[in-house]
Parts: sequence; structure tokens; C-alpha cells
Amino acid sequence: MKVFYGYSTIILAILVFAILAAHHYGLAHTPTSAAAESRATPTPASQANPNQEINDRLAKQVLEKIAGKENDPSEKVFKNIQIPWLKTTPAGRLVRIMNLGYSRALGVSCTHCHVEQDFSSDDKRPKRAARDMAYMHKAINDQLQKMQNLDLKPDQRFINCSTCHRGAINPNG
Repeated sequence: MKVFYGYSTIILAILVFAILAAHHYGLAHTPTSAAAESRATPTPASQANPNQEINDRLAKQVLEKIAGKENDPSEKVFKNIQIPWLKTTPAGRLVRIMNLGYSRALGVSCTHCHVEQDFSSDDKRPKRAARDMAYMHKAINDQLQKMQNLDLKPDQRFINCSTCHRGAINPNG
């Protein structure tokens, strides 16, 4: 177990270094997560999601379906919300996070991760992978907040899906 822990620490350190370098050289993107939604900026045209029109239509349908419940916690409005910090996110905000955050950062349609007839289904591997990535993203942001020798103030230290993915499913692509 110590060997695995050692490799995990090295990988996390490499990721944090890459992220900080991206921030230093102006390569990082502004977040669209719930915590940083107010700091969001428009996505550059080069990172525009070709599926955005479809996603906007689906998001509108979901918002119409949950009308009157937009401010309720997501876990009370939707089925199978497993990420703890998204359970308490207002349902309307969760729809915006998915539409303007996750899908845009990867350049995908909602149905890349979700079964169109049952968004709560875990049948698609990309949805399960996105959960794993969300936990990694939170771990990196938590670590960034703890660092004491950085130029940026703690509220300026963050990553999101776009930091690595930049509008593509494969962050190495």
C-alpha cells in the first residue's frame, strides 16, 4: 500500500505542478463549477462545444420539467446524485453546471454520459468516469487551497475540467 500511496502522491504533485504552470503561463480556464460559477467567463470560440445547441435544448426541457423545484437540493429533485457536493447544489444550478461546465469542457452532448431516456442510469462508462474525475478535481483543488508558498491567493487557486480537457474528451488530444 505504501508504494501505491507514493505513486499517488507523485502523480498528484505532477498534476498540481502542471496546473500551476498553466496558470502561470495564462493557459488555465476560468471555472464553471458551482463554487466558482460567479467567476465564469465565456468559452473561447476555439473551445466552443459543437453540441451546445442540443445541450441547451435538453437543459431547457429538464428545467421545464423541474419548474418550481429549481432551488431545491439536487438530491431531492433528481435520482442517483452520488457526488456529495452536488447533492446539496440547487437543482437548477446543477443543470447549468452540467450544460455549461461538464459538457462544454469536454465538447460533448449530454447523451455522451447520460442515457437520454433515463439520465439517472449508470449504464454509460463516461458517466462513471466523470464521477471519478470529479473526485480527482476536488482533491487537486483541496490541495491547492492548502499550499502556502504560491503567488496566487487561495480563492484564485483552482482547476476545473477545462484546465486539462480544453473542449476535448481526451485531455491529451
